Amino acid sequence: MSLLEVNGLHVVFRQRFTDKPVLRDISFKLHQGEVCALVGESGAGKSMVAKSILGLLPETTRVRAGEIVFDGQDLLRTRSRKRLQLFGKRIALIPQDPMVSLNPVRRIGVQMDEAIRLHLRHSKGAARNLSIELLKEVLINDPERVYDSYAHELSGGMRQRVLIAMAFSCGPDLIIADEPTTALDVTVQMQVLKMLRSLQLSKNTTILFVSHDLGVVSKVCDRVVVLYDGRIIEDAPVKKIFDSPEHEYTAALLRATPRYDKPGQAITPVPDELIQRLRQQTRSVDDARRDTFRRG
Repeated sequence: MSLLEVNGLHVVFRQRFTDKPVLRDISFKLHQGEVCALVGESGAGKSMVAKSILGLLPETTRVRAGEIVFDGQDLLRTRSRKRLQLFGKRIALIPQDPMVSLNPVRRIGVQMDEAIRLHLRHSKGAARNLSIELLKEVLINDPERVYDSYAHELSGGMRQRVLIAMAFSCGPDLIIADEPTTALDVTVQMQVLKMLRSLQLSKNTTILFVSHDLGVVSKVCDRVVVLYDGRIIEDAPVKKIFDSPEHEYTAALLRATPRYDKPGQAITPVPDELIQRLRQQTRSVDDARRDTFRRG
């Protein structure tokens, strides 16, 4: 049985006269201990999928169809109180921007302890000990100093390590990592990715890794789901995606992305004619769905 199943997810932006689709019939599965990437260009729908799972969709959107099943429970039809019990404990988030995500006026330790005490019911002392241990696990050499620091006193890489430690703090089954290394330079990025993968393997945690960077994805993921314009283009193991992609858009996206494993490879943009063809296919999908709703 899959830990997470997204089945036929269709999300729209609500407009005055018509709804604009942003996710179109999204379906994929995640198994325990798997790291799956959602990749695509800006606007492909990666973050909307993540927000749908986390229950963080903007008020201007609504789910028109589909289900998001986590460990047998459809999150879209689960009571708010029950969902809140899941989020933070069994489902966690590593956000994109550590400077925005950490409270600038509260010490790191206070922020880490909060979730541990809420979800694990630890005492203040036990929560502190666990937080220090977690900071060690993300390879912070002076965890006590970081625990007592404010966010602005830490480097970008250090702040990102803190967020990763916080995500793992309650032993979640699923972590959604939303572009977790985008704000870091390449050297620090590689260190953080290596540490994240090591931690994930040791705890057998499932991760949904949202990224536009296929080079990063190649380092940490087992499987890749490629999105374009709110629909899935390809879903395959990471080796197959990189060695022999089936869809021409996936191949074009690879050619347009710097490769860590092929540093000298020329970079070419995705051809305009391919983009136009994909957009026409999307319009056809939308037209067919509107006809179905009218008949229904």
